[in-house]
Amino acid sequence: MCWSATADLVAGAGITAVGVASVTLAARRPRDLPLAALPVLLGVHQIIEAAVWHHDGGTGPATLAWAVIALPLLALWVPAAVLCAAPPGARRRLLVPLAVGCATAAALAHALVARTVTAEIRGHTVGYSLGLPRAELVVAGYLFATIGSLLLSGDRGLALFGVLVAVGAAVSFVLWRQKYISTWCAAAAVSSVVLLLWVARRRPPAPRRAGPLTP
Repeated sequence: MCWSATADLVAGAGITAVGVASVTLAARRPRDLPLAALPVLLGVHQIIEAAVWHHDGGTGPATLAWAVIALPLLALWVPAAVLCAAPPGARRRLLVPLAVGCATAAALAHALVARTVTAEIRGHTVGYSLGLPRAELVVAGYLFATIGSLLLSGDRGLALFGVLVAVGAAVSFVLWRQKYISTWCAAAAVSSVVLLLWVARRRPPAPRRAGPLTP
């Protein structure tokens, strides 16, 4: 996405650091850990794309690793992580985007096995091609599983993250239609800074140390 290999590498390192901080803060709330770790995944994803730049695109291991994270893994990870962290009252409705995410991830994983994903350097962006059959249906399922689960989470912080990711998706599609998936994943990575603030707000207070006994 990010204009150059160097930009992807710097952005990836920064987002990964945000993710490490999020995971550290979420250590006392195990249900939040999958979402807290999302910036780590997105940061590593940007670093992998730096390797795609370095190899001038193509069909090598870096391209495949990038596609595995961007396509089936995120389609499953995001709705599952939101379900884990959501308040009890929202969990039943979140089973719907999770089911859609499972189906979408299965379709995308099958496509990656059956077809060859190709990366192409297009000016200051990277375009990825997989030749998905019924691509519109798969994309709709992907967006509902990821953005939809955030918007349905019942948590204001996660809903805000979902809005930012949705705006990033719309802008990426309008400006870089052929490079949409790359630019959208990068926008989601940058937006994941919101998750650090979300985790910090939810962190339970540290237990107080007992003071000295007084006679």
